[in-house]
Amino acid sequence: MNPNQIPVWIILGYLALLLGLGIITSRLFKGTANDYFLASRGIGSFLLVMSLFGTTMTAFALIGSTGESFKAGIGVFGLMASASGIVHSACFFLVGIKLWSFGKRYGYVTQIQFFRDRFESDKLGLVLFPILVGLVIPYLLIGVMGAGVTIEKVSGGAFPSLFEGHGTGPTAVKAGAIPFWLGAALICVVVLIYVFLGGVRGAAWANVFQTIVFMILGVVTFIVIADKLGGVRAATEAVQRDNPEKLRRSPPREGEPMARYRGDVAVYEKKLAKWKENQEPKSKPKTVSEPRGISQWHFLSYMFIPLSVAMFPHLFQHWLTAKSAKTFRLAVILHPVLIMIVWVPCVLVGVWATSAVVGGKPVIPYGFSNPNAVLGVLVNRLTTPVLSGFLTAGILAAIMSSLDSQFLCIGSIFANDIVAHYIGRDKVTDRQRVAYGRAFVVLIVVVTYLLALTRPGSVFTLAIWCFSGFAALFPLVFAAVYWKGVTKAGAYASVLTTAAVWLWLFSKSGYGANREFLFMGIMPVATMVAASTVALVLVSLVTKPPSAATVRKFITR
Repeated sequence: MNPNQIPVWIILGYLALLLGLGIITSRLFKGTANDYFLASRGIGSFLLVMSLFGTTMTAFALIGSTGESFKAGIGVFGLMASASGIVHSACFFLVGIKLWSFGKRYGYVTQIQFFRDRFESDKLGLVLFPILVGLVIPYLLIGVMGAGVTIEKVSGGAFPSLFEGHGTGPTAVKAGAIPFWLGAALICVVVLIYVFLGGVRGAAWANVFQTIVFMILGVVTFIVIADKLGGVRAATEAVQRDNPEKLRRSPPREGEPMARYRGDVAVYEKKLAKWKENQEPKSKPKTVSEPRGISQWHFLSYMFIPLSVAMFPHLFQHWLTAKSAKTFRLAVILHPVLIMIVWVPCVLVGVWATSAVVGGKPVIPYGFSNPNAVLGVLVNRLTTPVLSGFLTAGILAAIMSSLDSQFLCIGSIFANDIVAHYIGRDKVTDRQRVAYGRAFVVLIVVVTYLLALTRPGSVFTLAIWCFSGFAALFPLVFAAVYWKGVTKAGAYASVLTTAAVWLWLFSKSGYGANREFLFMGIMPVATMVAASTVALVLVSLVTKPPSAATVRKFITR
């Protein structure tokens, strides 16, 4: 066997295991829409914590964080991981449990059902539907792109008689690599099959399995890469010597001497000369940029991003599957710890990649411009074919543990909030609701897949814009749960303001092309959340409050 085929067969074996798990869990399916979309609200503590964590740990967490730390440095951990651990758990406790109680009491299956009742407005669902689906699509895009790129990079040389290589320089794809389009399509099909078979229960069990897989293999990846680079200390010292700005959160203060950085240019020139001697691609950048850091306000404004979990429709669906309020305890306690276990290795590996040299050659070629592929390249070049296959399976496990929940949630929204709601629940059987949900999922997956083929941007950048939109809706859900005075008009103002400001800022960023885009020195999400909050509060203060019956129904104090 061609040794380059070994990772591919291991990946295929892992995907076959997932399909087998889908077949097993499908036998537990009771045939009802409630069971398909909510697992009959019978998920226990362990399944809940693993499914919530697995759902939030996307390609953004593994591939995106590694690529972004490769570009921006170790401050990426502070930007996302430390804040996410605290804010996610707070959202589970303050919002998740409340929404679970409303769902159990009033039979909600989706967010839109809750908001319709809370704000006494049928049309609010029509406004929210395109926004929620529109924000889920880039989230799906993150996973599909991450899977395609990872498989392509790891499978180089596997089937040279079937697939030709293409490209030149650092971004070249080796002959025999499974092409991006095929790898991405394979992952979509596998996830669709086990989701179709088992519904949310199948997704929950798959998430448990995949979360355990990617956590264990993530730690193994970290240990193996560290060992290949001479150990944690040696790998970090190499960064400190050659690229010290990667170990720093902020850029140099204004007027601070740049002498400590001048050595970097000399190191760069030496490496470039060595690179030319080794006959690497000869595309030298025109200039050596000064170290890119993260200003204090830029850093602090990232704190708004994790608020997005309170409005993720797929997390709402997982919250509703909980057996009781006590089921949330383990998730609130363990979630920050699990985030640290995953993010610390990924960020460190990304930072080490900036200065990693093995056998006199850089592991990541100079001029490398695809941050989405950094982790795949490291795994491919620093491990054996067998280990590379298992580690890639771990990366794909993290990706698929999010895709399945997202597939299900958009199918549930369409089947319950559009079809059943407007045709009439009495006129649509359970079997038909499940069928409509599945059909809509296929449509969205096809659209997402076609968008992924255009390679629209970095996984990290796409995720930030996606999360920003959901985070801007946080004031709406928080007010719906805790504020008696929030009104229907205020809800409309908040949602429409979010959509308008998001589109405006997204266009100013070149529709995501400017990966470093800031608005007035801060992340766009801060402006979105502020605008959404102001619109919600001001309009609610001057418009008709909800009925006393609605207030008593949702606000207990």
